[in-house]
Amino acid sequence: MPESSQSPSSVSPVSRRKLFAGATTLGAVAATVAFLPGIQAVAPVGAEVKAPPAKGGGYTLSEHVKQYYRSALI
Repeated sequence: MPESSQSPSSVSPVSRRKLFAGATTLGAVAATVAFLPGIQAVAPVGAEVKAPPAKGGGYTLSEHVKQYYRSALI
């Protein structure tokens, strides 16, 4: 059987470096994407936080909700 013209030692180290650099970049991107869903937006400093209702519930008829009901009318 004829032997291969390239031996394992004839592989260019530059291509291996590119392979490892690409794998490292891919790993960094994957790690970043994994942590993105855990990032939460910070509330503005001047935003007022309402206290929860004493009797439970929590539903408020805001302008946004009123607009939805107006748009949902048939």
